[in-house]
Amino acid sequence: MDHALDAVIEIFTWVGIGAGLLLGIIALVLRLADGTWLPVRAIVEHGEDSSLVRWFDEDGGVNASFLTHEQARELAGKDMADIFYRRGRANRMRLTHGSPAVRAVALLAAGLFGLGVVATIISWVLLFARG
Repeated sequence: MDHALDAVIEIFTWVGIGAGLLLGIIALVLRLADGTWLPVRAIVEHGEDSSLVRWFDEDGGVNASFLTHEQARELAGKDMADIFYRRGRANRMRLTHGSPAVRAVALLAAGLFGLGVVATIISWVLLFARG
């Protein structure tokens, strides 16, 4: 029974730490590929079939982007909204500063790495308790 428990803890240790580090690197690469997003105040125009936001970028250029159904639902009834636009790319915006995909991968990496650390601590405790 002790050998089976040791094997399970060892698997959790290596899989947790290894996958956590790998996903952490992937999250970093995704964050770098996501680019820089700057906050700006935008004007929201509601139409019958679609909604549009317009804003000025840091260079003074006028940008516009149609809202998805989810974004339009979130900004329903608002004439102005705080958005984030992509520096260096025209007409790219989102409502959140950070990417949800990057956040999800980073949280998964942290969770797996935490699992590996907890399994390592349990392994050490069992090692000294049996010794």
